Amino acid sequence: MVPVSYYLSLSAVLFTIGVVGVLVKRNPIQVFMCIELMLNAANLTFIALGRFYGTATGEMYVIFALAVAAAEVSVGLGIIVTIFRSRQSIDLDEAALLKS
Repeated sequence: MVPVSYYLSLSAVLFTIGVVGVLVKRNPIQVFMCIELMLNAANLTFIALGRFYGTATGEMYVIFALAVAAAEVSVGLGIIVTIFRSRQSIDLDEAALLKS
């Protein structure tokens, strides 16, 4: 049996890669992929701790997180399409100009 610390370490590494990707990338599609990576790292933690404690609450949290992630992707892609139609570019620096 694999120790829980291995799963938590992998989850921490995946979450860190996602955070670095969100901070460094300028393409919104890549930013959304990094956000999904962070959500999957959290899901891995929920599953690992649920298995460690012998409860099904980890799996319930994962199902909820997957539903939120699906909604986030659909809304985010809708926003990206709207920005592309108005600006003809999906660069995040140009999208920041929409604040004014």
